[in-house]
Amino acid sequence: MTTGNIASKKERKSRRNKPVDENAPLLPKRQEDVGFDEFNGASFTGAVFNLSTTIVGAGIMALPATMKVLGLVLGVSLIIFMAFLAEASIEMLLRFSRAGKCASYGGLMGDAFGKTGRIMLQVAVLINNVGVLIVYMIIIGDVLSGTSSSGSHHAGVLEGWFGEHWWNARTFVLLVTTLAVFSPLACFKRIDSLSYTSALSVALAVVFLIITVGITIVKLINGSIAMPRLMPNVTDMTSFWKLFTTVPVLVTAYICHYNVHSIDNELEDSTQIKPVVRTALALCSSVYMMTSIFGFLLFGDATLDDVLANFDTNLGIPYSSLLNDAVRVSYAAHLMLVFPIVFFPLRLNLDGLLFPSAQPFHQANTRFALVTIGLISLIFLGANFIPSIWDAFQFTGATAAVCLGFIFPASITLRDRHNIASKRDRILCIFMIALAVFSNGVAIYSDAYALIKKNPSPRE
Repeated sequence: MTTGNIASKKERKSRRNKPVDENAPLLPKRQEDVGFDEFNGASFTGAVFNLSTTIVGAGIMALPATMKVLGLVLGVSLIIFMAFLAEASIEMLLRFSRAGKCASYGGLMGDAFGKTGRIMLQVAVLINNVGVLIVYMIIIGDVLSGTSSSGSHHAGVLEGWFGEHWWNARTFVLLVTTLAVFSPLACFKRIDSLSYTSALSVALAVVFLIITVGITIVKLINGSIAMPRLMPNVTDMTSFWKLFTTVPVLVTAYICHYNVHSIDNELEDSTQIKPVVRTALALCSSVYMMTSIFGFLLFGDATLDDVLANFDTNLGIPYSSLLNDAVRVSYAAHLMLVFPIVFFPLRLNLDGLLFPSAQPFHQANTRFALVTIGLISLIFLGANFIPSIWDAFQFTGATAAVCLGFIFPASITLRDRHNIASKRDRILCIFMIALAVFSNGVAIYSDAYALIKKNPSPRE
């Protein structure tokens, strides 16, 4: 048996039961064309890292603050519960994709709800991912170059090391980051090509976790950490309603659904996608729980909404400044490597929205380059000239994210065009939609209330 025969069998195995949808907006399937022939399928490990990187983004830094509100017992329990709920929604997507022979999330929405459904999915991905990427770039600028708010200036890592210079100003740093990191990584046409950077991204998140755990253990030994609150502290209606402000953070913690089909279609063996999803969710749940527990242990009731801001002060241990910088730099590098994973489905959905009948995206080099350049330029301009966009995209990103993670999968299942949904599926879908609508309501209310407090009426 020759090597060619072995490769041919592998290729047949990898494409067994792989649905084909020529008009799918994510264009995840591998084409048998020049430049892709040598690709025999993505590995299990690479797929796990890519999906894990999609899950673990900036949201990890908000989780310790949820422990401050909910207490450790309820907070950790909800992190585990949301992981199971995310796994259930992804399983529904994959099951109905197989039944409808759909190769993408957009194709599946089109199968269930026609052209309108496909367009709704594409628009949701655009809103969610553009918002997320602008926020990532803003955070990277804040960490490396510093930020000023309410009359106070927080020095960035580069400013702290070298002083204030033109070359470590925010715009120049983000320009260099865009040209040297984002642009090269955005040029890959297969998501599996990002598996090594995804592995490094997950490793950097683990570095942050290890440093946090280490600092916490040192402070536990010297007795400078108080016993953490295990249950929420509810004393009045205000504190009761405050519990629900954690819902949007927890609901959106595992949103990765827009990348599942791309990863599935590049797998060497498509039957591995369910173990890939479960392994990625288990890995991310572990990182989430450890970060939440030790972050809350370390800072207690002083834990800020973004725990990264807590690493801008003296930690009360030797080498505090060095450890602070290590946490901030590793986190900024983590976000740089998450960027291309989130950018991948954004670009493909925009292309599917603008050019639904054009030739496959990876074959159209000019269109590929123009869409890539246009999107990166938009994100760069948004991060530099509209930094207050954080509040707006915190709202739009949360609402679009819950649509992608829960409302759309549940709606597809309830629609049940192929008569494969069980009674349990329907009950679970009704619960997911109710949770998502409630989450959106809380997000809208909390954001509107924060904006009203920030900009009070002149008559007051």
